[in-house]
Amino acid sequence: MEPEITVSTIVKTHEDATLVEKAIRSLFPDWDCKISGEEDRFPVTREESKLSGKSQSLSRIIEYCSNNRILDTAFDVMTMNLHKDTTHFQLSRQAAFVSKVAFVVEELPLGGVMEVSLQGDDLGLWLEQLTWHEGRHSIPRSLGDDLSMDQDGTPIEWFDNKGRRTINIDQD
Repeated sequence: MEPEITVSTIVKTHEDATLVEKAIRSLFPDWDCKISGEEDRFPVTREESKLSGKSQSLSRIIEYCSNNRILDTAFDVMTMNLHKDTTHFQLSRQAAFVSKVAFVVEELPLGGVMEVSLQGDDLGLWLEQLTWHEGRHSIPRSLGDDLSMDQDGTPIEWFDNKGRRTINIDQD
């Protein structure tokens, strides 16, 4: 069963809410968020605001990650903040604006971020299955394994600088 998905972002006073919405809807087309249809005029007098709404699926993110062969990265980032049956991760709005997925691990990028929160039973197992791919037959992955990226986004090297495997050496 799919978890509850909440997508949130902060729209700063210098940002156009309709462009922010467009960026989010490129990855979450069913995003259910009420946005004021009022157009800002100069000088902008509104305060920054938080937009938050529900979505039913991560399918566009998973499709993008699969096509670009970064499902293991997606798995690592989506489970980095996993506690019991909840997790959250950030995506670049600027990348989303052009229908690309860029996970934000450390420094906030230009263009802002959207925060994706997931809540559901057996969430770690669900994410493991969601990001499964054929390569896991030869290099199995599981939640919290030794192949996960570090908290700062540094990857675990699978090969040394001469191209020799550094993992699963005993299987050769």
